[in-house]
Amino acid sequence: MAKGAVFLVGAGPGDPELITIKALRRIRKADVILYDSLANPALLDEAPPHCERIDVGKRPRAQARQQERINRMMVERARKGLRVVRLKGGDPCLFGRGGEEMATLKAAGIAFEVIPGITSAIAAPAYAGIPVTRRGIAPHVTILTGHRESLDALPEVDWHALGQLGGTLVVLMGVKNRGEVARRLIQAGRPADTPAAVVQDGTLPNQTTVRCTLGTLAEVEARSPAAIVVGEVAASEFPWFDRLPLFGRRVMITRSRNQVGDLRGKLMGLGAEVLVAPAIEIADPSDWLPVDAAIGALERFDWIVFASGNAIERFFGRVRSLHGNLNGLADIRVAVVGRKSAERVRSYGLDVALCPYRHTAADLAAQFAEVNVTGRAVLIPRGEKGRRTLPDALRVLGARVREVIVYRTVKPPGMSGQVVGRLQRKEVDMVVFSSPSAASNCVDLFKQFGMPEITQTLPAACIGPTTAEAARNLGFSVVAQAADREVGIAGLVDSIQDFFSDLQRGIE
Repeated sequence: MAKGAVFLVGAGPGDPELITIKALRRIRKADVILYDSLANPALLDEAPPHCERIDVGKRPRAQARQQERINRMMVERARKGLRVVRLKGGDPCLFGRGGEEMATLKAAGIAFEVIPGITSAIAAPAYAGIPVTRRGIAPHVTILTGHRESLDALPEVDWHALGQLGGTLVVLMGVKNRGEVARRLIQAGRPADTPAAVVQDGTLPNQTTVRCTLGTLAEVEARSPAAIVVGEVAASEFPWFDRLPLFGRRVMITRSRNQVGDLRGKLMGLGAEVLVAPAIEIADPSDWLPVDAAIGALERFDWIVFASGNAIERFFGRVRSLHGNLNGLADIRVAVVGRKSAERVRSYGLDVALCPYRHTAADLAAQFAEVNVTGRAVLIPRGEKGRRTLPDALRVLGARVREVIVYRTVKPPGMSGQVVGRLQRKEVDMVVFSSPSAASNCVDLFKQFGMPEITQTLPAACIGPTTAEAARNLGFSVVAQAADREVGIAGLVDSIQDFFSDLQRGIE
């Protein structure tokens, strides 16, 4: 679809990994995102840097005026030729005013597209181990809203029919009025002892499920957002989500925003709530000329050595931008620190000649001692703040070393209000560092927001010994660290899981 269009996108029930591929593609190309309060903020991180992000979450007692404002913004921005994503919790067409917005866009002559989302009416019970339909127990499911507006719209809701219908009822937006919903259903013929369940914060790591009956629904403590399940299936107990090893744990990761994907995905897959708080940003070197000069003389080098994934991506990217391919590297031997770095190099079609058993620069330097590099020309693309261990060791071994700066790590201007608030309320269980600069910048950011004491109280996990040493020197208690043989994201995640498992056993 061309520019100047609106995409009504379902954000899903809460877990950002439950968004569809098509929806994610639209978010990544958006010029404007108008997002609801129930859309997971993590999805906004997928938008391009230039994208305008506008919170249009509804507020009580002013929804009609707010909807008019949303309609106006969609039309105005689309008419400017912008790609507008209207990001709505759940599915846009299930109690999401998707029909009203489609009517507005059609009347205005604006091209639009609807991208369905997974509704919490199905997903929240599923994450609680409650199937909304089940052979022999619940052959059908009915979804209704418990919003006051709908309760009062008696001609539109046949409560008598609902009371006689059987099967499963799922009530959305009904926490506040759950007593009235229960009263009407019982009055219409539903037995008071019908099983019920309130699934709060469904699909999120803080999900909780309250079991009750239709007759006691009004008495149980409950909070929004929640899906209320009424019917025999509500008595089902097939727990799986809250059995995940990191369920309920809140982990803050500090990698640059474009590098959080793998780590965040693995932690979320284990049930953790992940707070993205980049403590570093990757920037261009202050001058590309030394890099370009080295690239222009690649045939003079015997070895090229990488100590980080960032160095690989930035250097190869620069080679391709200048020459369109990596052919000039075909005859150069490549050495790397770390198995993941080796995989990255191989993904570019190049072989790795040297990768140490232990994944540190010092170990790579020791392995070079077994290779005759006397008089050999070695190119080391690196970060501006890279350590001197590797180049100094190679020079001692007689190599002719040329270092070029292919990236800088810089400190972001701040942290999001959401992250700051969670830290202030002590709602973070662990901070994760993937580099010494991330740890150092994080300390500065804590001080910037008046929280220097957090360094002493927030446990840290580190990707390897170098980062762990830096974190300890800054005052952090390092409680998890990737094993020497498993330095990398997978090893880091394993160490985090081991720490929380040991902690849980200690509590029990």
